[in-house]
Amino acid sequence: MTTPESGAALRRPAASVRGPVLRKLRSIALATQLVLAVCLISGMPIPGTVLLGGKLLLLVLLGAEAHVWLRLRRQGLSRREALAQLVPQPVLRFVKHELRIMASLVRWAARRRHGVNGADAVFSHGRDQAIMIYGLAFACVVETVALAYLLANWPVVHTVFLVVDVYTVLFVLGLHAASVTRPHVLADGSLRVRQAAHIDVHVPLHQIASIRREARFTHEKKDDELNLPIGSQTSITLALTEPVNAPKFLGAPRLVKVIRLHADDPKALHDAVTGAQTAPTPVPGPPASVSDTQRPGGPLSRPGLQRAA
Repeated sequence: MTTPESGAALRRPAASVRGPVLRKLRSIALATQLVLAVCLISGMPIPGTVLLGGKLLLLVLLGAEAHVWLRLRRQGLSRREALAQLVPQPVLRFVKHELRIMASLVRWAARRRHGVNGADAVFSHGRDQAIMIYGLAFACVVETVALAYLLANWPVVHTVFLVVDVYTVLFVLGLHAASVTRPHVLADGSLRVRQAAHIDVHVPLHQIASIRREARFTHEKKDDELNLPIGSQTSITLALTEPVNAPKFLGAPRLVKVIRLHADDPKALHDAVTGAQTAPTPVPGPPASVSDTQRPGGPLSRPGLQRAA
């Protein structure tokens, strides 16, 4: 629970959290790091004192940001709220997406799925893209080996491209791992629709006007429709009575009334959702009757019988 002071801090824009000195320091430090990175990649010699100065400037900036974060924590904000004050929301969403991709690789290797505990039904949806993903990953590996050979005479450039290429291979495999480990889930009166690590929408069952099996391979882009193809195809179409929010990649709201998704077994998903919608609601039974011996005026409640007992 936040105090009025912390609530006010939470509503302030991120720019007002930092003073003018810190904002200028951040701009100078980030520009300096960018220039140094370009010089290193291009092979331009940089004096050691300049490199040392850039590192010290970065450490000072990190220390100042940590001080602001601690100050926000003392005002009563949680860790997540304090971090949201320091880092723009689009940047936070991007970083979280990358972390979910890498975490999905670990879950994939461990054969563990995300968000399926207590689920009524689980529906996988990544099977039809597996061949395409493996082919793309193989092409990325070939490119990594080729660039490593071609850039062998430029150590700095070779290192940068090697890191980027290895991360690209992991990212491509992570996209498939996220689809495998983050299936669609039916639980608690809602259908959780997901795709990779960037789409996660809860659709209450009472807002589903109709669900139909519909194989589609082309999808027109419309503002109130959400298309989630796997291998360029969708197999289930949900029409909603009310729009639900399906945020865009960087967090911008997007209200949709039609959702098209894919499942490895669309019939199972269709039947499960239809069955959950038509399942009778349990009616509470009458209250348990009170026995005559406990009911007021019953046999044991009469004074004469109580004395006899």
